[in-house]
Amino acid sequence: MKERIKKNAKEYLNDAFQIANYLYENPELGYQEVKACEALCNAFKEVGFEVERNIYEIPTAFKATYDSGKEGANIVLCAEYDALPDIGHGCGHNLICSMAFLAAVALKPILPEIGGKVVVFGTPAEETSGAKVEMAERGAFDDASIAMMAHPAPVSEESGSSLTLIPLQFQYYGKAAHAAASPEEGINALDAVILLYNGINAMRQHVPNDVQFHGYISNGGSAPNIVPDFAEARFYIRAKKKATAEAAIERVKKIAEGAALMTGARLEMSHFEATYYDLVTNHALLEAFTANQEALGDHVKPAEAGIGSLDLGNVSYKAPCVHGWIGFNDSSLVIHSREFADRTVTDEGKELLFRGACTMALTAYDVLTDKELLARIRKEFEVAK
Repeated sequence: MKERIKKNAKEYLNDAFQIANYLYENPELGYQEVKACEALCNAFKEVGFEVERNIYEIPTAFKATYDSGKEGANIVLCAEYDALPDIGHGCGHNLICSMAFLAAVALKPILPEIGGKVVVFGTPAEETSGAKVEMAERGAFDDASIAMMAHPAPVSEESGSSLTLIPLQFQYYGKAAHAAASPEEGINALDAVILLYNGINAMRQHVPNDVQFHGYISNGGSAPNIVPDFAEARFYIRAKKKATAEAAIERVKKIAEGAALMTGARLEMSHFEATYYDLVTNHALLEAFTANQEALGDHVKPAEAGIGSLDLGNVSYKAPCVHGWIGFNDSSLVIHSREFADRTVTDEGKELLFRGACTMALTAYDVLTDKELLARIRKEFEVAK
């Protein structure tokens, strides 16, 4: 059966690679992926998937489903297709969505025999304020047996972890006055921001080692002779685990409130982007994923410690997840570069597309046909929650 899946993938490989090339030639930023969404939805319709657009009121999100009508696992694949400013598809999202498409169509012909269904979610804007966050909050992944995606990389590596990222905006409202003639009449909002900034800096040595603070002052006033009546700072707070980051946030909020009390300014706090949770890789699922990846001739390195943040992390709190890294086998290649984007549309990119899609499709087959594997995956997920 696995040979049939690979044969199915070869049959549609050129179609999938055409999608990757089309997106490479037409890069679109997050929540502006109109051409990408159209191309993918049309491709899924042509091969017999039920397609829903504008899901969760996100215009460039979609859901493509093929249901065998027989009892079985619900396999969810995530497709990303947003590009980077100036660089285009330097993160390889044109291959990510093409791998999801190819994996799904490779599975489709065998589902009537083994049961279950496959769902591909088109998930916009991973590079900025990822749609998976809202989709996860609104229940998109609640009935998923597993959720998978494959990401191009310089070298192949196991799915590992990522960092929780909480973006906070602090806005202080004071009172303007002439800085020389009547400073006593003013309330300096910039002073509050500076106190906030220094307070967070002082806190760095009193939090766990994995907690990180990255911030800048985005508005500090308009002129030297005017007491600033408005000032704003934005921070990212990161940590290895969601609970650690949330504990740090509570302390940051107290610093922010203290700065307001000390200056008399009024404080407003908000999230200026979506919060990304840490990725919780399901190791029972990963074991099957890696075995299939290596059976296709790939050499897979152990996962390294997570240093970035992914919106798939939010999905991993709703369903068992794996985020595989499919390599070009070129350690000199740098992700988020024009060179990386160019590599996606070479013969090497086409071969990577095939390997990544087959890895997901073969892993899905294992989950669909091995009840003991699915039970182990589910048990690990319930414990991790």
